[in-house]
Amino acid sequence: MTTLEQDVSQNPGCSVMTFCPTMEEFSDFCKYIAYMESQGAHRAGVAKVIPPKDWKCRQSCEDVMDMSIPAPLQQVVSGKAGVFTQYHKKKKAMTVGKYRELAESKQYQTPPHLDFEDLERKYWKNRLFGSPIYGADVSGSLFDENTQHWNVGHLGSLLDVLKQDRRIVIEGVNTPYLYFGMWKTSFAWHTEDMDLYSINYLHFGQPKTWYAVPPEHGRRLELLAKELFPGSSQGCQAFLRHKVALISPTVLKENGIPFGRITQEAGEFMVTFPYGYHAGFNHGFNCAEAINFATPRWIDYGKVASQCSCGEARVSFSMDAFEGLLQPERYEMWKQQGNQRAMDSPALTSSPRQDLTLRIDQLKPDSKLNGSHSGPLRIRVRRGQKSCPYTKAHPESSCVPTGKLLAPRSAPQGTTCSKAASGASLIPVISTDVLAVNHSQACRVLDISLKVSLPLQYLN
Repeated sequence: MTTLEQDVSQNPGCSVMTFCPTMEEFSDFCKYIAYMESQGAHRAGVAKVIPPKDWKCRQSCEDVMDMSIPAPLQQVVSGKAGVFTQYHKKKKAMTVGKYRELAESKQYQTPPHLDFEDLERKYWKNRLFGSPIYGADVSGSLFDENTQHWNVGHLGSLLDVLKQDRRIVIEGVNTPYLYFGMWKTSFAWHTEDMDLYSINYLHFGQPKTWYAVPPEHGRRLELLAKELFPGSSQGCQAFLRHKVALISPTVLKENGIPFGRITQEAGEFMVTFPYGYHAGFNHGFNCAEAINFATPRWIDYGKVASQCSCGEARVSFSMDAFEGLLQPERYEMWKQQGNQRAMDSPALTSSPRQDLTLRIDQLKPDSKLNGSHSGPLRIRVRRGQKSCPYTKAHPESSCVPTGKLLAPRSAPQGTTCSKAASGASLIPVISTDVLAVNHSQACRVLDISLKVSLPLQYLN
């Protein structure tokens, strides 16, 4: 049986899977991710991991309420028929305690509901009413320093190459971000920057509902989004990286786009896989922590990851360090091909290779991870100091889109920069996108021919 045949035989329905590891299994992060993929978890795009009962990430969260949320985002939505554009207005800084009071106030509190399904119906039915405030992209971590297993800030993945070899720090990519949510705060359809993996831990509070499209059907979602948001798609070939598009499950179903849904509760992890589109919303006041990570299986995805063409949401870095370190036999060929975005489909959909379990501490002492690029970082670009990556919600707003301040395609060594705000749109809302779409148009956009899965080599 070939690796591709083995991959198809595991989780053929691309169902979102839930894992409950023992403490022994939980003790090796990279090895357990490899096990999850051997079971086909990556085919769904996301998976849930429930840690062992005797594992704790933090002794107490009492001091969290005094933390500052530097730039809360008010999420403003336009559209109809399950197709919405979400943009943001930057609000004044507030403490987490004040944010909690706001989240639990009459204006923003979670409505009465029977169950998760009932709350989901209320979310999509009333999406246009009210503009919740999201405490997104707060640099920091709530994990105790002595938390050894699955500590989001210290996963020890291949992404550490950026910091240890190239001295590049991209906040929210290879450093953790905190997210404080309230009812109806949302994250729009997107894949991770450079199509990386991500891990999200819900520290406390109300649940978070996730939607996910299997990576093997990601291109079909992109084609649907292009039809639903014509103005945005004309302005940028990868406009979903702006994190502006909300598409309901009803619209996905009517257009034959396979997807899964799962609800994450406090104390649970969600893992997203390379090129796995995901979106979702919060049920009420909560706090989550997230970061990106990488494995050898990701390298082929990173080399062909789409990039924002308008420059408003570009977060990228050179793949040379990863390719030269783990795939030296293919490095020169890749360079000679000019980093073409044409890859063999099986290479991106096959089961994880055996080297997936390679950890940072298993690399040879003389590897590139132990290079000479030590010392302090030379360049620091921080949101709030030199950037304001939020779309103007009103004409008089002084925010200026600053995607060009984010990481260039090949970030120089010694660079610190910030990824685009989670769910923060970086382009003005285009009136030709959603407002003119009626229900029949929204639910019957794609031609039936698109119900055939497209291989990943057709990413251009």
